Amino acid sequence: MTLGLLMDIDGVMVTSWKALPGAVEAVRILADRGLPRMFLTNTTSRSRGQIADALNGCGFEVSAEEILTAAKLTAEYLAQTYPGKKAWVLNEGPIADDMTGIALTDDPSQAQVVVLGGAGPVFTHRALSIVLELMLAGVPVVAMHRSMIWSTAQGLAIDTGVYLEGLEKASGRKIRAIGKPSPLGFRAAVEMMNLEPTQVVMVGDDMHNDVLGAQASALIGVLVRTGKFREEALAALQRDEFGPVPDHVIDSIADLPALIEKLDG
Repeated sequence: MTLGLLMDIDGVMVTSWKALPGAVEAVRILADRGLPRMFLTNTTSRSRGQIADALNGCGFEVSAEEILTAAKLTAEYLAQTYPGKKAWVLNEGPIADDMTGIALTDDPSQAQVVVLGGAGPVFTHRALSIVLELMLAGVPVVAMHRSMIWSTAQGLAIDTGVYLEGLEKASGRKIRAIGKPSPLGFRAAVEMMNLEPTQVVMVGDDMHNDVLGAQASALIGVLVRTGKFREEALAALQRDEFGPVPDHVIDSIADLPALIEKLDG
């Protein structure tokens, strides 16, 4: 069976844009096998081109065309769902290159749709209060992802999902999230590789957003014990005999070539 690889980046290949032990070699070995691959990330602090540059600077060989970001997926969703509408984007990082074709505005009073990207210093009390005011006024809000935390060299940091739940409860309205674990990204990546979902292996450090989200879309899920991985969370999941569990768990991406060789026969 032909297998394809779909890999998360942050916490799997790098942390704070430094390569994790064995990651460069593992990705090179897998590339030498000629497997179709894509990189699917909720990272919104950099554009696809900037992410590719950063990865190449760490020793990986990755092109921007192989990277599918939450920002790129969100731009495609906005173009289809709110064509021509002015979007006010609240995000920590320069991602305009991934949102070409979208009418962006820096003035929230002109917003016809609000887009929430990755959390950071721009998520101030005033900015989030404006988002709530716009939601109450009926302006639709779209989130690039619903991730709750992300991994840094200094430890874990809260992410956009923490704020989404509060905004939804305060407004009584739902916020559509586009990135992982939404099926949109998984399906787009699978289609770009010209494979069926059951042929694609998703590798991630986020048990719910990366792995179980992928498995819900019929992909094979592989959880790595790096990045935001927490052993107690996996143990709790495994104790629930009726709930989903990752298809495979490995210590790090360094162990991925051996697992792929086993799966690929």
